[in-house]
Amino acid sequence: MTRALVVTKPGDRSVLEVQDVEVQPPGSGEVQVRVAAVGVNFIDVYKRQGVYPLPTPFVAGEEGAGVIEAVGPDVDDFSVGDSVSWAGPPSSAAELANVPAAQAVPVPDGLALDVAAAAMLQGMTAHYLVNSTWRIESGQIALVHAAAGGVGQLLVQLITGTGATVVATAGSDEKLQIARDLGAQHTINYRELSGDALAEEVRRVAGRGVDVAYDGVGRATFDASLKSLRPRGLGVLFGGASGQVDPLDLQVLNKLGSLFVTRPTLASYLLDREELLWRSEDILGQLAAGRLRLQVGARYSLDEAAAAYEALEGRQTTGKLLLIP
Repeated sequence: MTRALVVTKPGDRSVLEVQDVEVQPPGSGEVQVRVAAVGVNFIDVYKRQGVYPLPTPFVAGEEGAGVIEAVGPDVDDFSVGDSVSWAGPPSSAAELANVPAAQAVPVPDGLALDVAAAAMLQGMTAHYLVNSTWRIESGQIALVHAAAGGVGQLLVQLITGTGATVVATAGSDEKLQIARDLGAQHTINYRELSGDALAEEVRRVAGRGVDVAYDGVGRATFDASLKSLRPRGLGVLFGGASGQVDPLDLQVLNKLGSLFVTRPTLASYLLDREELLWRSEDILGQLAAGRLRLQVGARYSLDEAAAAYEALEGRQTTGKLLLIP
């Protein structure tokens, strides 16, 4: 048996319960991991609420890191005692978890397990956004909403590292300062401006429309994201922290300058083991070498999970939130 965070039925945070659940020995192709830290993510919220329907009850969480305690049949890449991290396998919010070896990656020497857990989903998300969804290059201008959040902080660093310019938005002066400290050249408080006024301010500080808008906020900012783009620019909606965006009239894209829009998900950018290792090794390696910074905003026990998700859903956070089983 292992203690785990269980979603008992679709609903709000009250449906979360810490329970003792049975954990089987690792099956073929699996490793059994003593979990050191679990990432707190909006994908957990969407699945708990039933936006992405799942049969209940189920163990929450799909990002973590820990040390392998047992190896199942047909596993050649890992051994007992190895430190690994992962993103995607379900049932991660537990003291002990069985993880498909094909989805686990090695943690570099010198990188703390909690940082590795914090980096996987958001780090690889930032990686595909700037390397694959839109290839950021020197001289370009990118709009990054929620720039003090987990993905936002990494986006700012990865974008400015190429020589491109970041226009960062956040909801408080404290969060805007975090974005500036990470390299954002322009910052805007999106709680003080919205809609057309926000787009106009983005264009004013940037000197023109931006090449790409990275929007994980959703309903509250997406119209402004589109209106901030240059002709043939790309609007990237990768999350909905403020709520889901309404259906889009495609004629709006014509009117605003033949724009492009995409709604990517991480799974589509991890189509094989090679791609997983490329993204994870790049992000974890840069963190281990000190070329990237990642802020852990707070750590919670499994029993405090409802408070962790309250902070996440209320956008009261900076950096990454973790559960420590």
